[in-house]
Amino acid sequence: MSNLCVAALAVLRQIEPIIILEQLGSTLFDTAVQMVVRDRCANASYPDRSREASQQKAMTDFFMTYSLIIRLIPILPSLLLARLSDRGWRKAPIVVPLSGYLLSSFALLLVVIFSFPLELMFGAAVLFGLSGGFGAFWPGVMTLTSLGSTAADRSKAMMRVELLYGSAGLVGSLVSGHLFQLYSSSLGHGIILLTVSTVLHLICLIFAIILLQVKQTCREDTEENYNLLFPTPCNSPVVEAAAGINKMNLVLLFAAAFLYDFAVGGAIEILGSFVLKAPLSWTATQVGYGNAAGCGIFLTSFLGVIVFRRCVSDVTLILIGMVSFASGIYFMTFVTTTTMFYFARLLNLFALIPLPTIRSLLSQQVPASSYGMILTFLQLTLKVAGLAYIPAYTKIYQNTLDWFPGLIFLLSSIVTVLGMIPISIVGCRIARRQPYERIQEE
Repeated sequence: MSNLCVAALAVLRQIEPIIILEQLGSTLFDTAVQMVVRDRCANASYPDRSREASQQKAMTDFFMTYSLIIRLIPILPSLLLARLSDRGWRKAPIVVPLSGYLLSSFALLLVVIFSFPLELMFGAAVLFGLSGGFGAFWPGVMTLTSLGSTAADRSKAMMRVELLYGSAGLVGSLVSGHLFQLYSSSLGHGIILLTVSTVLHLICLIFAIILLQVKQTCREDTEENYNLLFPTPCNSPVVEAAAGINKMNLVLLFAAAFLYDFAVGGAIEILGSFVLKAPLSWTATQVGYGNAAGCGIFLTSFLGVIVFRRCVSDVTLILIGMVSFASGIYFMTFVTTTTMFYFARLLNLFALIPLPTIRSLLSQQVPASSYGMILTFLQLTLKVAGLAYIPAYTKIYQNTLDWFPGLIFLLSSIVTVLGMIPISIVGCRIARRQPYERIQEE
């Protein structure tokens, strides 16, 4: 029994339980906010627009403002937390954002219980942003993952984290719609769902403060021997390599990440509203199942990494993931039934491979003392992409809603193809440099 307790405590001191609890709480919150906004916008009315078009405009306007706030406000807090992380406070980018998640869930719970104006969530979004939000939390998670793995296994380790994140999201999404429908004479729709979400975030925060332990592998493993882009000689310091030729590859990797996130984020931003309108007109349960299908891609992407990494490079892995998303989101352009929707999602099997692999490549170009900053800069780059695609996609969707609502998905497919260009250039640079490096090592 004592051995079991020790083993259980060792598991609880890892980052994985926090990832699972946070994602469970967040998926419940995501379904709740989506359905609450739909209900509150049901009676929206705009001149020269049908009732459904007015509801879609009100919903997308709310999500546009809400999303812009939670992407713009966290920029400075994320940088500050990244700086604290690289100075030894590795838990700061995890603990502080988790308090923001807790406040957001609690705020929406109050909105539902007391019928407060929906605009109160804008204030909650500001508090969430000041805590660093996802832009600080996820780099913090990836930093701990990088520190706890060797460079040779880092892509696999990061994809394993994504798998846990997606699996928790899958479970949370499957039950979220059913929990939203639970109510009694004293509890309306969504209250039970949001109560569970708030409790999960509270437990997650307690775990992070009290139990989370930071582990670090040997610096020789993490910084010298496994540079995937440019293998360096044993007597050549990796910092010099990273400071030289690799700068161009860092720029190309950041550009690819920006374009890919622009395409993926823009499509997903609109997808939540798209499925609530005719001809799909999803219910809360169907919304949960749809979110679960999206989370299932974490599993298929992880399996893709396990299978493909044995025979292809990380650059090829990224290209496979981009092709998967481009094809699936192109098919989404013409979706008119729920069956067609799930087929489009099926084509996105490997769509989550690119960003974790890009993070892995980036982390191997800098010393361990800079992991937090480089990964946070990447996350901030994705936030800048969000500040661009949120208003752009929202306005395009609103203006094409009556004649071609799937146009934004077609645009996402085109931008994804553009994102393949800088990654292909990185691949060509690697192919040209590797023979030279082998000769130098000999």
